This record gives sequence, C-alpha cells and structure tokens, in this order.
Amino acid sequence: MTNVDANVVKAFGEEWSKFSHTNSDTPELQALFAHYFSIFPWQELPANAEGFDLGCGTGRWAYFVAQRVGHLHCIDASATALDVARRNLCVYTNCSFHHASVEAIPLADNSADFGYSLGVLHHIPDTQRGIVECARKLKPGAPLLVYLYYAFDNRPLWFRLVWRVSDMFRRLISALPFVIKSSLCEIIAAFVYWPLARTSKLLQKAGMKIDFFPLSAYQERSFYVMRTDALDRFGTRLEKRFSRKQIREMMERGGLERIAFSDSPCWCAVGFRRKSKG
Repeated sequence: MTNVDANVVKAFGEEWSKFSHTNSDTPELQALFAHYFSIFPWQELPANAEGFDLGCGTGRWAYFVAQRVGHLHCIDASATALDVARRNLCVYTNCSFHHASVEAIPLADNSADFGYSLGVLHHIPDTQRGIVECARKLKPGAPLLVYLYYAFDNRPLWFRLVWRVSDMFRRLISALPFVIKSSLCEIIAAFVYWPLARTSKLLQKAGMKIDFFPLSAYQERSFYVMRTDALDRFGTRLEKRFSRKQIREMMERGGLERIAFSDSPCWCAVGFRRKSKG
C-alpha cells in the first residue's frame, strides 16, 4: 500500500479507541450528520442502494446512513478503528466491514450506488488518486460526497496567519507519543477551543458578527466534540488543505460531474460519476 501513511493510520486507531462515539444516536451527532449530508442527493438513490463509507472510523456517520440504504460497506485502513465501528453498528445487519486502504477498496469497479468519505482524503499522500479510486467504484451517475480541509481561501489574511502558528504546534505535537499528545490536546480543548467557542457565542448574542471569529463553529458543540476535534487536528502528522477551486478540479479529473458545494466555510462537496457519452 503506497497511498497510505502508517503513522496517520496508527494515530486514528488510537484516537477512535479513546473517542469511540459509543452513543452515536445523539442530537449533536444528528445535527453534524445533517450538516455534512445537506447536499447529498438521497432522492436520487435507487431502492436498497448499496454503497461505501471510505474511512469509516468509529462508524458515527455510517450509523445514520445504514438506516437509509440497502447495504453499506464500511472501509478503514485501521483495524482498531474498524473494531470500534463494528461495535457501534452492531444494531444493523446491512453493514459489511473491510480492513483496506483507499487504493484497495474491496468493491468491483462501477458497482456502487453511492459513496462518501468525510475528513479522510486530506490525510493520505495522494488525495487526487484517492478521489479517482473512490469514483471508479461508482456506477455511472452515482454520487460521491467528500469533506476536505479547506485552505482558508475564503478567510482574511490575519486568520490564515493564526492558522500558520497553530500548524507549527500541530507538527510538533503530532510527532509525540500518544499519551503525551493526547494530554496536550486535552489542554488545548480546555484552554483554547472551549473559551473561544463560548466567547463567540456571547458575542453573537450581543449582536456582533462572528463569521471570522476563530472556532466560532464550536459555539454550540459539546466539550466531547471539542476534545475529539482537538486531537484530530493537532494529533495527525499528515494534513493537506485545498481551495474550493482545487477540490472542483480534483473531482473533475477523477471523473465526476455536476459538482456542488455546501453553504459552509469548509469544503463539503458532492459530484456524480460521469456517464459515458453516446
């Protein structure tokens, strides 16, 4: 396997063991799921649709998808994460679990009615190739939903500079042993995420615009989600970011068309496997 980073796989296995999302059916996760899938074309799927979740992690999104489709293939490069997903999705009989990377998706080409990969493809060496591999598994006309870290192309300069500073900390923290980096990320969640999130909430109540306020997206999030995302953000060695234009181009090169983006500062996009002409 070449399009996979062993350190990243190990880190996510450790992360999802700690933050297992055992209680997946919560209002908070329901709201996050609705946000990510707001542009997903459920109405265009055939009855008993069969598709895949590439990089399923704990199965937190698969929990909501499985109840809407005929069969869901949950795929992850981490055997540890896949064990967590199996436990969380044990209430469903229509889920299959595959220990595989994006370059070895165990499905026939042109076979899936849908696919999605949320927060995964920016953590692999070749994101473009990952999109190609996902798209080739789809039937012509089938949708692929992706969420990729954005390159702050819609943010002011000062915001990008703040991110650059935070990224220096990520590079240092992510290289540490799990026990140490996990503890540091807990501190970041408590003394950075939580104060900024709650401050943005107070500012909004006071009638101020908080569009560009750091971590304002977390103003209604639980501390559990903040802790999870702090480890996700600062505990992962390989991280890529893309502009909206770059994501569109990668999806088009991957054989997707009718590409649409969600109304969000972060880039969640859906595209459909291009149908052959004639």
